[in-house]
Amino acid sequence: MPETGPSTVRDWLRGIEVFARPLPVFEPETAPAEPSELFLTWLTEAVDAAVADPHAMTLATVDEAGDPDARVLILKNADSAGFQFAAHAASPKGVQLTAVPRAALTFYWAEFGRQVRVRGRVVPDAPERSAADFLARGPVARAEALLGSQSRYLADPEARERALERSLARVEAEPELVDPAWTLYTVVPDTVEFWQAAADRVHVRLRYERESTGWQRRRLWS
Repeated sequence: MPETGPSTVRDWLRGIEVFARPLPVFEPETAPAEPSELFLTWLTEAVDAAVADPHAMTLATVDEAGDPDARVLILKNADSAGFQFAAHAASPKGVQLTAVPRAALTFYWAEFGRQVRVRGRVVPDAPERSAADFLARGPVARAEALLGSQSRYLADPEARERALERSLARVEAEPELVDPAWTLYTVVPDTVEFWQAAADRVHVRLRYERESTGWQRRRLWS
């Protein structure tokens, strides 16, 4: 850690090298016509390189006051229809998405100096698909979701443990039990941007924009 003080922290941060490693070359001219194809290529390369949590993403929403909110979630699926994640409808993100059904996603694979940015409307999936996702979770994760207490104040951790034990016993007694508030959400993208870092900071950016005629690809200044 640096010495305390704004100037020393600033200098310390400026002294940390970024992108000082071999990075892939991105040639937008060879990019496919549909963004999900390129996304899955980049995700596969991250998985093959053993990047930690390659399917983790930042989900950004807005609350009732219009203030931004963000958290890291796990991607559940990605295809030409959009990008999927799951959440409890009574959680802060679920409430925010009910009020303002739009969101942004960011994926970042530091080892490759790559990020993907997604923006679009958010659509809840069919109840049966949400139920299937819920049942695919581990028993403890299901028991925790059934409590419906995410992000509430926790005054007594021991009370939480007791509640979780009771909920887990319920899950074990009723293995097909589903929380009806558990929801699969799909971000149907309006734009998908692919960003490839370069050591000289002349980064390569390609944005897919959805238009009435289909996806249009446009280069962006770095």
